[in-house]
Amino acid sequence: MTADAPGTASSDGEEAVPLGDAQKSLRAQMLATEHWSLLASRSTTQSEVLTRIAIFLTLVSAGLVTLGVLGNATGFRGWFGVAALGILALLVLLGAITQLRVFNSATEDLAYVLAMNRLRGAYLDLDPGLEPYFLMGTSDDETGIGTTYYPFAVRDRSQVFASSAMVMLVVNTALIGLFVGVVVAALGAPLGWSIAAGVVVSLAQFVLWMLKGYRSYRQVVGAHVPLRRAAG
Repeated sequence: MTADAPGTASSDGEEAVPLGDAQKSLRAQMLATEHWSLLASRSTTQSEVLTRIAIFLTLVSAGLVTLGVLGNATGFRGWFGVAALGILALLVLLGAITQLRVFNSATEDLAYVLAMNRLRGAYLDLDPGLEPYFLMGTSDDETGIGTTYYPFAVRDRSQVFASSAMVMLVVNTALIGLFVGVVVAALGAPLGWSIAAGVVVSLAQFVLWMLKGYRSYRQVVGAHVPLRRAAG
């Protein structure tokens, strides 16, 4: 691995002055404080996102139950169509807001991982003998990211498709498809055209969200300048 030399640069900028024991101890305390701050921020972000997802799924369930109750009460006639469009439009809007927050939080989490990997690299600068005891990544490059997220296996697509963001995206895809299908049917189109329109729009938004997530990941990795890179 490569990293900046430990210590404080001399006034002429030619060499780094070795740290004394007291300076190393102080630096370790400062790094540990920052590490705990990052852990707390990451935990808070993940907790907030999971709560938002739970609230959204609860609202989706309540909305669909409401549609069923209204349908039975009105015989799916009269003002039921207007009520259905209103409820579905609200769920689609809330879904888009929640989906955006989930994707933004994934970018934030990536930044936290990079920051904590960099701190582990700083620990190794203070004491290289610690390296065998770190399970997570100690380099703040893309290889280090993969090690922190998936320490026991090579990163594969199953990790993405089993994520909370994917759960949200699947639910939103179904909601948008249902909403578009209902709108097209309300305009007098045949059932086949309504289903086709819903499928096309839902698949299109699924692909667009996936591209957005990938681009956000690449932007963070591309903008970040690692201080330590994995060997090899």
